[in-house]
Amino acid sequence: MSGADDKRVDMTTGAISPKLLELSWPLVAGNLLQTVYNLADMFWVGRVGPDAVAAVSLMFPTVFLFISVALGINAAAVAVVSQHIGAGNERRAENAVAQSILLALAAAVILAVGGYAVRHPLVSLIGAEGRVYTEAISYLEVIFLAIPFTFLFFVFRAVLRAAGDTKTAMWLVVVSAGLNVVIDPFFILGWGPLPALETQGAAIATLISRALAAAAGLYVLIDGGWGIRLRLPDLRPDPRTLRRLLDVGYPAAADGLVRSLAAVVFAGLVARFGKAPTAAYGIGIRLMSVTWTVSGAVGQAAATGVGQNLGAGSPDRAARVTWVGTAGTMAVLTAAGALAFVFPDVAMGIFVDDPAVIAEGVTLMRIIAPFWLFFGGLMVVQGGFRGAGSTRAAFALSLLSRWVMRIPVAWLLAYHLAWGPSGLWWSFSFSAVASFAVGVAWFRRATWTEDVVERERQAGSEPTTGDDADPEAVDD
Repeated sequence: MSGADDKRVDMTTGAISPKLLELSWPLVAGNLLQTVYNLADMFWVGRVGPDAVAAVSLMFPTVFLFISVALGINAAAVAVVSQHIGAGNERRAENAVAQSILLALAAAVILAVGGYAVRHPLVSLIGAEGRVYTEAISYLEVIFLAIPFTFLFFVFRAVLRAAGDTKTAMWLVVVSAGLNVVIDPFFILGWGPLPALETQGAAIATLISRALAAAAGLYVLIDGGWGIRLRLPDLRPDPRTLRRLLDVGYPAAADGLVRSLAAVVFAGLVARFGKAPTAAYGIGIRLMSVTWTVSGAVGQAAATGVGQNLGAGSPDRAARVTWVGTAGTMAVLTAAGALAFVFPDVAMGIFVDDPAVIAEGVTLMRIIAPFWLFFGGLMVVQGGFRGAGSTRAAFALSLLSRWVMRIPVAWLLAYHLAWGPSGLWWSFSFSAVASFAVGVAWFRRATWTEDVVERERQAGSEPTTGDDADPEAVDD
């Protein structure tokens, strides 16, 4: 595994800031590419018209509702794999990789079939009507076909990150997002010999790019020269490892479900105010994804660093990784939020030329952009919890942020106090500040320092090292 080791970042030794930067920048680059893909989707769909933009805007949180399960599996994979690597249990880490893939594939097939079966009542429930409803259905039907490839793509990236190889994880995003950006206009607008498929074309481009990226990820893991190896015999179901992944993963999946359900409900609150606020919200969310580009990446890097250090028995260093990442992220997002606050009309005008949508988008950005740093800071703190395997704490923070501090406040301000769409945007900012304060206080209590590897030792399973160790013999 010497070639793989050369590609890894070991967060257990040396100065934290340079190591965190080395681990983070490929993730920032990968997330930026994913953001470019999301923005390109909206840009080309915007050439179709406001109905198409509104349809994709409404479906964005709906699709995330299903993908949130993959995020739970990812969190479990990162916690278990990174802690095994920090403890020197290479063979166990490889077995956890295989079991994560099995779990992801099984969940994806179930969700894709179930989602396709309920697509019509689901879109109606969100509040889409007329042409927006038709466009949303045609988009969603293809996206469900892409879910198995999306789940595999996500879990391949997660296990590479857990091993400390974020550069290869970045290249998988390059394959997926880069291809998607290139082929979007051919399928959406009918460039070349292809017919103009509008919103369905955006979904087809996603399906093709995710399938090819999943194939590339499978090759990388089977080859084993990029950070960690997938051994095909390990794809036999291992009940003990699967239970461990489920134990760590189900709160993270619930976390994703809570976030995505809140996004669906929030989109429904926005949709009641009409087409212009709905389109502005969809564009604004994608512009806000600049915060996720940085904070999501640093949060992922922090999860890897926390996991490795807990596996190595260094909880104090694990905490320092999280605080360093939080401070750096908030500094960057302060500058990004200032730019969005000063030039919101320019940002919105890139995607639409409808004056009503731009005007609503300017209001949205001026209310939310100054608080981007708090959104980002919370994401890094949650990453620290997830790396420790304390996914229940991260889940509780998401529940608090969205269902206690955002949705009720949004209803109160927008409907009860009749602030209109501005009340919805202010609820975002309020929830960001309040939930960040709670997250920092909770993390400082250090109730997350008992790692999953330590729990295995207490259960009587001493870790075994060596590439040739039998994972079943270790676990039993």
